[in-house]
Amino acid sequence: MKFVLEVDVDDAAPTEDSARELGRILRYWAGNLHHYALEPGAGESVYDSGYREVGRWRCTEA
Repeated sequence: MKFVLEVDVDDAAPTEDSARELGRILRYWAGNLHHYALEPGAGESVYDSGYREVGRWRCTEA
C-alpha cells in the first residue's frame, strides 16, 4: 500500500505562515488516521484552518 498526501500551499502567503499551516494539517491528519481503514481506495479531503479544501490524502496499491 502507498499513502499519498497532497496539499496545495498558498504561494502568496509568507513562508512562516505556510509552514505553520502545513504543520497544523500534518498534525491533525496524523492524529486522526486511526479513524480510517488504511487500505487501497481509502481517502479524504484535507482542509486548512479556514475550512477551505486544500488537498487530499489517499491510499493506493504499492
